[in-house]
Amino acid sequence: MPVINKIADFFEEMKGWRRQLHANPELEFDCFKTSSFVIERLKEFGVDEIHDGIAKTGVVGIINGKKNGKTIGLRADMDALPLQEETNHEYKSKIDGVMHACGHDGHTTMLLGAAKYLSDTRNFSGRVALIFQPAEEKGGGAGVMCKEGIMDKFEIDQVYGIHTAPNVELGRFETNSNTVFAAADDFTININGNGGHGAYPEHTIDPVMIATQISQAIHSISSRNLPARDPVVISITQIHSGTTYNIIPGRAFINGTIRTLTKDTQEIVQRRMQEICKGYSDAYGANIELDYNFGYPATINYKKETDFAVKVAKEISGDNNVEDDAKPDMGAEDFSFMLHERPGAFLNLGQGKGPGVHNTKFDFNDDLSPIGASFFVKLVEKALPV
Repeated sequence: MPVINKIADFFEEMKGWRRQLHANPELEFDCFKTSSFVIERLKEFGVDEIHDGIAKTGVVGIINGKKNGKTIGLRADMDALPLQEETNHEYKSKIDGVMHACGHDGHTTMLLGAAKYLSDTRNFSGRVALIFQPAEEKGGGAGVMCKEGIMDKFEIDQVYGIHTAPNVELGRFETNSNTVFAAADDFTININGNGGHGAYPEHTIDPVMIATQISQAIHSISSRNLPARDPVVISITQIHSGTTYNIIPGRAFINGTIRTLTKDTQEIVQRRMQEICKGYSDAYGANIELDYNFGYPATINYKKETDFAVKVAKEISGDNNVEDDAKPDMGAEDFSFMLHERPGAFLNLGQGKGPGVHNTKFDFNDDLSPIGASFFVKLVEKALPV
């Protein structure tokens, strides 16, 4: 696997960065220590411009090439997850209830590795915008950075990102030139009935019974309102109601997530949920309120930029270790907001066998860092040749 030699030479340094980040995870927009660490490294590398405080703790570093030209954006996310780490690593999380369980410590490390190399060699025209983003897991930090104008301010023409992929062969790239990740919406249904004694249900409007029926009806949307070939995931993840065994409560609460690949499917699901809630409200006389929250849009790659990224990936990992027609993933990515602003591509990069992401035993594979950094560097040098 042709990792750039110079990047391979500072592999141990990259490993040290990654493990430092892993031991000090931060949540959502509060990535203060992480962004400070990133800024310190960028200053050491001699990055030309460092802009911080974007989306609260986001950072954009600018590296100028040898000649004038366009600007390419490279993105890494920095935030962790609210999980209690269950590993025995000497560098395990020092923060109770918070850990890097999705590889963002590795993503940041890969981009820092590319920044170190590019700052030294500058074997490209134009500029590189290094985008270090908070709040990917919750809060849509990519969208906030875009709303705060990074694409226009830094004149970014195209943008790329990568994500570690557990249980995919180390160094194997997977992507496609269409939808790579689903849209992620969430919903809350509040059912206001009329409570009473469990022995006399005829005098109540039972929100527990209504909640169970609504749950079954919602799960039928994918099988009865959409074609079987149209992927959709509807998961009810919370149902709360009641206080004891002999009281029918007055209220119930339902919560969950919805993943879709197209806008049409998303709209059908929302409409059917509204109709279901209204139908049960009319049938039982309960006051039922649906709060449907449109979250991260689907992550949709651009064909030209994806074809280019695939070509670069093959130079790094070989033709047989790059999948350019991978099936869409029903997970979600807020990199989608950046692709709404500029053309680009998002790729998964295999890190080998081990626990999956969002798992309390997950750990980023440090052997992946030089591969990801080399990919970013080659992307820049090929896109912006001198």
